[in-house]
Order: sequence, then structure tokens, then C-alpha cells
Amino acid sequence: MLASLGDLTYFWPLLAAVVFGYLLGSIPFGLVLTRLAGLGDVRAIGSGSIGATNVLRTGNKGLAALTVLLDGGKGAVAVFLGAIYSPDMALLAGGGAFIGHLFPLWLKFKGGKGFATFLGVLLAANWPAGLLCCLTWLAVALLRRYSSLATLIASLAGPGYAYWFGNLQIMELAAFMTVLIFICHHQNIHRLLIGTETKIGAKTQA
Repeated sequence: MLASLGDLTYFWPLLAAVVFGYLLGSIPFGLVLTRLAGLGDVRAIGSGSIGATNVLRTGNKGLAALTVLLDGGKGAVAVFLGAIYSPDMALLAGGGAFIGHLFPLWLKFKGGKGFATFLGVLLAANWPAGLLCCLTWLAVALLRRYSSLATLIASLAGPGYAYWFGNLQIMELAAFMTVLIFICHHQNIHRLLIGTETKIGAKTQA
């Protein structure tokens, strides 16, 4: 049976929230910033990602920090703008921004690994949960010196934090993002297991 007009009326705004979030999230700030700074294509070095960790491999810490802020900011902005209309649209827009960062249309669906945008979405949806994820990342990074390990542990803790401080819907979104983060970090996971993962501050060859 076809959906009623009322159901369609409810569905299309939610779809629009996802599409808007996706387009916002697909802005490749890491790539744009490194090119504007005359550092070339960041995808040609390190892991080939457009995220802040790879931007840091250019040696420009300022650009890496700005990439974190902008990649996180686009997730937060998507949530905040969606929240103007409804909590459902806020979470859908945030999820769309996260997917857009991972799979940007403009870069043949090859984007970043998502942690900064994950944090931006979670901070905007429930700031205590997002703040605890930030602190978890920082603690693991300081103790073990692996950015990827810190990312995996912090994102894995995210759904639990989201449920404790937020609600089931936020937890479900956090869990969805965590699964994608683990998938995008499969090579890092392999290197961690065999002991060849690069530590924070170590030099890598282009």
C-alpha cells in the first residue's frame, strides 16, 4: 500500500535533512586548506586521507588544528541547523554530515576517516558525551601515542556515553558512526595488531 500524504509530508523533510547534512559534511576542508597553503594534495602523502591526522604529516600543525575544527564544525552545524526543526532532523543531518565526510561526492567517495566529524556531531547532540569522547581520546593518545588507537577507543566509548547522558536515539547514531569509523580504520587496526602503526610525532615518508 502506498504511504499516505501525511506520511510523505513527514518523510521528505527528514530526507532533506540527510541530504543537506551530506552536502555540508562532504566539504573537504583538509584538502582545501593544504592546497591554499601551497602544500599540494594531502592525499598524496601518508594514509592518503583528507583528515587532520594526515594534514599534520605535512608538518603544519596550525593547518591540522584548523582542519579538526572545521571538520568537527560541519558536523556540529548540521546538528544545530537540523535542531531548529526537530530532534529527529538534527540527528539525521548530523549523520548525513558524517557520511558526507567519509564519502564525499566531489572526491569519488574517498574522504576522511570521520573522527573529528564524529566529535562535532556528538558534541552538538549531547555535549557531555562529546566532551568525554574528547577526554578519552586525549588520555589514550598521551598514554600510548597512537592517534588511531585513541580514535578507536574513544569512538567505541561514544555510544555508551551517549546513552548515559543522552538517549537511545543519540546512542544509535553514535553506534552507527562508530561502526563506520572502525571500517575506515581497518588498515590502522591491522598495523596496530602487527606493531607497525605510526606513533604520534613520528615522521612518515610521502
